Amino acid sequence: MLVLLFSSCSLTRGLKEGEYLLTKTNVKGINEADKGALNNLIRQQPNTTIPLLGTSAGVSIYNFGLSIFDSAKHEIRRDNFQQERRTLLAKRDTVVWDRKEQRRFIKINNNLASLEKKLSYGNFFMRTGNPRVVYDSMTTAESSRQMLYYLQNNGFFDAQTDFIVRKQGKKAVVDYLISENAVYKIDSFYTRSDNEDIYRLLTARNQNSFITSGTSYAQSNLTKERQRVEDLLKDNGFYTFTRSYIEYNVYKDTVSHVVNIEQIIRKPIYADKHQVFVLDSIYFSLDAPENVLFRNTQRTKYRDVNFELYDDKYSEKIISSRIFLNKGDLYNKTNVIETQRQLANLDLFRFVNIAFDTLGDVLRPRIFTQPNQKYQITNQLGASITEQVPGPFFSHSLRNRNLFRGAEIFEFFFRAGLEGVVSATGEGGVFRSRELNTSASIIFPQFLFPFSSNSLDKYGRFNPRTRTLIGYNYVDRPEYIRESVNGVLSYNWNTRNLRQQYTFNVLDANFIRSNLSNDFREILENLQNQGNNLINSFLPSYVSSISGQVIINFNQYGAFQRNKASLLRLFAESGGSTLNLVNNSFVEERNLAYFQFLKFQADFRRYIPLTREQTFAYRLNLGLARPYGVSNGILPYEKYFFAGGSTGIRAWQPRRLGPGSFTPPLLENGLFDYRFEQPGDILFEGMFELRSKIYGYFDGAFFVDIGNSWTFLEDPTRPGANFELNRFYRELAVGTGLGLRMDFDFLVLRLDLGIKAIDPAREIGQRFVLNEFFTSRLGRSNAVFNIGIGYPF
Repeated sequence: MLVLLFSSCSLTRGLKEGEYLLTKTNVKGINEADKGALNNLIRQQPNTTIPLLGTSAGVSIYNFGLSIFDSAKHEIRRDNFQQERRTLLAKRDTVVWDRKEQRRFIKINNNLASLEKKLSYGNFFMRTGNPRVVYDSMTTAESSRQMLYYLQNNGFFDAQTDFIVRKQGKKAVVDYLISENAVYKIDSFYTRSDNEDIYRLLTARNQNSFITSGTSYAQSNLTKERQRVEDLLKDNGFYTFTRSYIEYNVYKDTVSHVVNIEQIIRKPIYADKHQVFVLDSIYFSLDAPENVLFRNTQRTKYRDVNFELYDDKYSEKIISSRIFLNKGDLYNKTNVIETQRQLANLDLFRFVNIAFDTLGDVLRPRIFTQPNQKYQITNQLGASITEQVPGPFFSHSLRNRNLFRGAEIFEFFFRAGLEGVVSATGEGGVFRSRELNTSASIIFPQFLFPFSSNSLDKYGRFNPRTRTLIGYNYVDRPEYIRESVNGVLSYNWNTRNLRQQYTFNVLDANFIRSNLSNDFREILENLQNQGNNLINSFLPSYVSSISGQVIINFNQYGAFQRNKASLLRLFAESGGSTLNLVNNSFVEERNLAYFQFLKFQADFRRYIPLTREQTFAYRLNLGLARPYGVSNGILPYEKYFFAGGSTGIRAWQPRRLGPGSFTPPLLENGLFDYRFEQPGDILFEGMFELRSKIYGYFDGAFFVDIGNSWTFLEDPTRPGANFELNRFYRELAVGTGLGLRMDFDFLVLRLDLGIKAIDPAREIGQRFVLNEFFTSRLGRSNAVFNIGIGYPF
């Protein structure tokens, strides 16, 4: 009510004589330059306003905070705390503080930090909202100058910028006027150096240059080229070379509007030429932890690496496989950084420092480390959500480093949680789902069998890991209790630039047991009588598979920075393949069901910043799962695909969309009965989202989701569920809606309202249902409210 009250006030109320509310900024005259980049240089942007009303919630919140903010009161409190702090410090010079005084000193410092924050940035409401933007001529002129600098740094050497201010009443609109004129192209680029080795090296690698003939001049490319040259020389022995030795001369031809760029490699001050350095023997020093009193240093040598270990508890063979520096090689900066990174990936050391002793043109690498703590315990208490209502969880993990003195990591994990889910038995309301997961695993920093003995050194650059795991999972839902014991043997590695991550599960074996409720068993038996054997998914079973996954990350997707980024995940699984290696009697004698199937999934995500305040993101997800052989057309229940939910098609409840054009039964009130989960063999999802800053911690989103699930074969209990090329495109469900996100940096709380737009469960010609949400009471059932933690993709 307070926000609405303040929002009703005019944004121009209270402005002094000569002050104008900035309502709009325009950039005019852009033909070839980057309009988005120029807009980002405007230092004064208008407040975000509510359409039609012309008011700003952010300004209203700020004004409310300002009305209750008493800076004088905070200054008095700050002065009092500072005086008390000085008194305590004066006392400490003569008398040792007792525990009470120590706690008081810490509390005073915390209060002072909080007061300084309030005095600098205001109270919570002032920090959450934003003040109204009053036109400032000096800031506008500076924005115009920054635009000119940007244009000149990007080839528009003859550009001009100006601005005009249009005032009406107490409001102002600023128009930035751009005269680009001709953009200058690069005609030629050449290097001048007295060092023949450097000249030959740069000429041989010139194809990787950021400066190429025929392209527009850009100052940023010169910066990138300077860094490229420095990295190239440092990777070829020039240890002391820095970018400060590189100069550029740009010669302009104002008639033909081209530039010629000269790159000059200057000589060092105290030598005739830049020196090339060769590596000598490598020294690796592992210092004792600080709490160790008696330090028994062991000196050994392995593969030209001299080890000094405080105790004989670490494998020289493993450590040397992560050291990519060899005696007699030229100094290589990339190998130094990679050595530091791969040693850190072992998770054995608190830090890894690499220094060099110089003797003439010889470098002696010295690697200094200290052991990480042997045991690490982590406890977490929080909330999670997968279907309906968030629920609490508790997790505990124990990590034991260097288990067998070969850099192995032992991990024990335990998690227990509760969540709210919808029952699949047709009962109404929200029910509790209990989950318990525990596992023990050992991670080896190498590929185990069947690799050869030299594979450790061969694959060390790719951070190879072998994980062995045994675990137990327990799920208690309203319709069933499901327990499983699983064992996993997997290989993991990644490329040197961390762009690709690979996982290969050599074995993933699961023994599953289910206890069905009477209502759920009756439903499954009825389906079986109609030709649907889904009940087989809940038989005591042995499920084994071989699978592989690759994740390709383009430009650090997930950091949600200002650069475009993408992520592609490919997953393939073959179920029941390991049964070909063992006698079938192993499972038959134990009266266990088993399955054979193939599964594939491709998940592509893309993040595109549009402006400083807006981004566009989308996700395309395709999945296929096909049973064969002894499976009798049935998959293990966990291997099915489900559509709908807070990370899928958000206008449908979790796992309730589809399959195909299957029409759920009607309830007494005429609405579809969405109480039952709908497993499918085929899944397609396309999610498109426009995200925008609102103010403070609050972000908004407008989204459109499209997709559905299908079965490969006809399902007599669900007519229209199977996939057909001539009609699948007419069975794509479409949902739209709005979202509100609270981004606290450490946590993103997400609220999405999804509304059905096209419902494939309706008859053809009646599937567009978006208008029903606005025109009928029953149409409100077309809306689904989702709560989530983190972004949906």
